[in-house]
Amino acid sequence: MMHGTKYYVTRGQNDAGFNDEAYEADRLRLDAEARKSMAERSSKEVQIEDDPNPNAWKWVIRKRVWDLMEAQNIAQFPRPVHHRIPNFIGSPLAAKKLSELEVFNKAKCVKVNPDTPQKQVRFLTLNDGKKLLTPQPRLRTGFFSVLESSMLSPSTIKEACTSVGVAKYGRPIGLDEKIRVDLIVIGSVAVDPNTGARLGKGEGFAELEYGMLRYMGSIDDSTLVVTSVHDNQLVDDIPVEKLLVHDVPVDIICTPTQVIFTNTSIPKPQGIYWDKLSPEKLGQIRILRELKSKIERESGQKLPCGPSEKLPPTAKRN
Repeated sequence: MMHGTKYYVTRGQNDAGFNDEAYEADRLRLDAEARKSMAERSSKEVQIEDDPNPNAWKWVIRKRVWDLMEAQNIAQFPRPVHHRIPNFIGSPLAAKKLSELEVFNKAKCVKVNPDTPQKQVRFLTLNDGKKLLTPQPRLRTGFFSVLESSMLSPSTIKEACTSVGVAKYGRPIGLDEKIRVDLIVIGSVAVDPNTGARLGKGEGFAELEYGMLRYMGSIDDSTLVVTSVHDNQLVDDIPVEKLLVHDVPVDIICTPTQVIFTNTSIPKPQGIYWDKLSPEKLGQIRILRELKSKIERESGQKLPCGPSEKLPPTAKRN
């Protein structure tokens, strides 16, 4: 894993330090490549008229929300927010409301996405003495990392809530880890408070992370899913009947001004849907290939594979 080798440099005879600048530069470069590719992909999917792509409607809603946030200046760094989980103004207020939820207070382990608007949620999780489970960005450096306040000092707890900090202080885990997750927090681009239907930025990593946790037995149907968004990210035109089987609905929405219990009736994914997973996506994520091989080895049967698709440049990396 990148954690243990690529970003550590020897400073002295017995001193290996983490190279923050190299890690962050690499992360920003890969993020830029991925966003450029996603922009090209969304443009192509929306423009198809004769044979409408089943995902075209998602890009229309995403673009509307991204455009609105930029036009109303309710977004913060990094900008523009297009092809990101948008960092919205008021995200600490939404995080505070989330931290006041009964399910959060009772939780011992919380899985939180690595995006900027949920940084305060990660801090409050650690600051409250809970175990934080967070995925490595785009799963490209491994799988999940676990952080606990006991592993940190008052001076490093805030840094541990950043991507660099997770890489520096987190303990990477594997598919065999026995860990119970009590609450899932995910970022969103748009979410429907009436149905709990949610749209992410379009790369599908939240769904893959959810599916792998289901496989590990870390979560089940009763595990609540919470998202924190700006009030202007609430929409009412996500067609539930067009959602795919792996799309993850949300049970609770926290904004800077309100908490919404969606009482969603949308079924939660039961695992990884291999027949929907493209060979390119499989080639991009090592942990997925490991899981597929493990299941095939244990079952003695070959798993199906989904149709081919164009993916961000990170798919070409070894």
